[in-house]
Amino acid sequence: MLKQPATYAEQMIKLRENGCIIIDDAFCEEVLSRINYYRFSAYLLTFKMADGTYAEGTSFEMVYRLYEFDRKLRRILFPVIEELEVYLRAQLSYFHSHKYGADGYMQAANYNKRHNHAQFIARINDSIKSNSKIPFVKHHVKKYGGKFPIWAIIELFTFGMLSYFYADMVTSDQKKLAHTVFNTSVSNAKSWLYCCTNLRNICAHSRRLYNSSFSVVPAKITHVDASSKHKLFASIIAVKELYPSIDKWNSEFMAAMSALLDEYSDVIQLDLIGFPADWEIVMAK
Repeated sequence: MLKQPATYAEQMIKLRENGCIIIDDAFCEEVLSRINYYRFSAYLLTFKMADGTYAEGTSFEMVYRLYEFDRKLRRILFPVIEELEVYLRAQLSYFHSHKYGADGYMQAANYNKRHNHAQFIARINDSIKSNSKIPFVKHHVKKYGGKFPIWAIIELFTFGMLSYFYADMVTSDQKKLAHTVFNTSVSNAKSWLYCCTNLRNICAHSRRLYNSSFSVVPAKITHVDASSKHKLFASIIAVKELYPSIDKWNSEFMAAMSALLDEYSDVIQLDLIGFPADWEIVMAK
């Protein structure tokens, strides 16, 4: 049988019974009304003991600061991944259109043997349908009978579709792009794109980054030890390896990350997000 819903007062009683200190009941209730007890309780896992109670000194206010740190961390990461996504659209569409023509992406012969072309076209058609009110989509449906050049249709591709698009190219195309765009091997490029897709989805759906174990692990990331490869730090390094602007990474992203870690240094543990002591040296481009 499923658990029964609890009122905010009952939720606070449960927190206190498990050893969580609540200084301000009104503040606690206000936070729980905005966040949802189930989501908030995930940040308490860091302090949970074997018997289900929380470590001595664990306060609601402390855990809320962890929640805020995580929220702001996603807010720093998402725009960087978004910029990378826009860059990938530009690079992949330019390469593909100049080699295969405006609609070469519609031809199954332009992909490798692992490519499921029927599924790929179905995903494109679904994207067109779900974005039918966007002006450029309406324009191509009306003027060109629903036909789109690669540089237009790729604007509807999710990060996952971009990763899939690259992974399903013929080997020679993969190698060319890996060398000229990603400056790495094909296997690394595919792995890092997949890793970025996973991180992008975590951020987009407001899932927890702090003290989380990532199932998607980037290949051949240097300066990341075994204990950190399933943590956030390894995924950020994958983003760094693909991110196109050294100046923006160092001046904007690194500055924002450093400021955030300083702001919440009283509640966070760097090892729980996989950050080494020399993270600024390793993470800089």
